[in-house]
Amino acid sequence: MLSMVAVLPEPPLLVPELATGAAAETAELRASCLAAGARLAAAAPRWIAVGADPGGRRTVPPSAWGSFIGYGVDVVAGLDTTGAGRDGPVDPRLPLPLLVAGWVAERAGARVSIRGELVAPDEPRAACAALGADLARECTADPGPVGLLVLGDGAAAHTERAPGHFDARAAPFDTAVSVALRDADGPALAALDADLAAALVVAGRAPWRVLAAAAAGREWRGELLHSSAPFGVAYHVAVWTPR
Repeated sequence: MLSMVAVLPEPPLLVPELATGAAAETAELRASCLAAGARLAAAAPRWIAVGADPGGRRTVPPSAWGSFIGYGVDVVAGLDTTGAGRDGPVDPRLPLPLLVAGWVAERAGARVSIRGELVAPDEPRAACAALGADLARECTADPGPVGLLVLGDGAAAHTERAPGHFDARAAPFDTAVSVALRDADGPALAALDADLAAALVVAGRAPWRVLAAAAAGREWRGELLHSSAPFGVAYHVAVWTPR
């Protein structure tokens, strides 16, 4: 059964070794992410992590492990923190959402097994909905608790120095996202404009759409733990628990 949902951003700056001079600015965000990870671990020993990657739709097994070396520092993160072991060499190209998922689990002291489910950033709504429905059925059929970890940033267009430069539409877009996450409003997440999200360089649109479908048909209580845009990119942290 799907026992809890945690929604996190995926900035490499969560990792202190990568944040360097920005560590202080990201301290509150980092603490909120680790708190959400710890709560998800307390609710379920098995996680399904959903994120977006240009490589498109694919499943990544819990045995995968990788490194943040592509972002400047060789910090290793794996998808299985139970001590069961890892297969093969470190993958320097493990997608960022899964690196963050493994790093958060380890830093939160969680002993969990994580399976990755990746979608393209521009994954069609119908495909996202189908994946979410499949995950919901899988979790319902599992007699044990399963946690859903959904990763993705908001608009990267809140300041001129942001990756998408300044766009006045970024603020209302992320206000709507934060309210939807706070209220556990799946239909509002599903209704986010895909073209606008692409223009605002939003990494979370497709994963949030998967979440909306996975959570459909049940009553949830949402908690927004953090929402900010410290470097012109919006980062939201939320937890959903069944009512």
